[in-house]
Amino acid sequence: MTPRITLALTNSPLSLDAAFRAVNLPECGGTALFVGTTRNHSEGREVEILEYEAYEELAREELERVAVEAAKRHGLGAAYLAHRLGVVPVGEASVIVAASAAHRAEAFAGCRELIDELKRSVPIWKKERWAGGGRWVGVPEELQEVPGGLS
Repeated sequence: MTPRITLALTNSPLSLDAAFRAVNLPECGGTALFVGTTRNHSEGREVEILEYEAYEELAREELERVAVEAAKRHGLGAAYLAHRLGVVPVGEASVIVAASAAHRAEAFAGCRELIDELKRSVPIWKKERWAGGGRWVGVPEELQEVPGGLS
């Protein structure tokens, strides 16, 4: 069986219903979903919003690679990876991944691999914004305000 793969990079809000529908297959008795939302704090600061940017062409290729590899490794019937771009307010979903398989153990393992590999390898960058400032997450301080750079 060829797994059903659904991918999305979007500036629009993400939908749990869409994620579930994408992986809900009659031959799959186990479904696992992970939702990452914007939290209101980070490193002692009150976060107001997150902003995401991506190298979209490469990001789509990597999302597909991640989905196909996880599906093969865990016997998934379906995999769903969606990441929000642009501004994401506190409490809204930034990322949703879902996996379905014949049994729950494979669905859980596949879902875990999907989010871990997405975060590790897909070229999507996050900027935390708070009153009076912001910073790119994972970028060294000396590169935060480089003219023509990431700020």
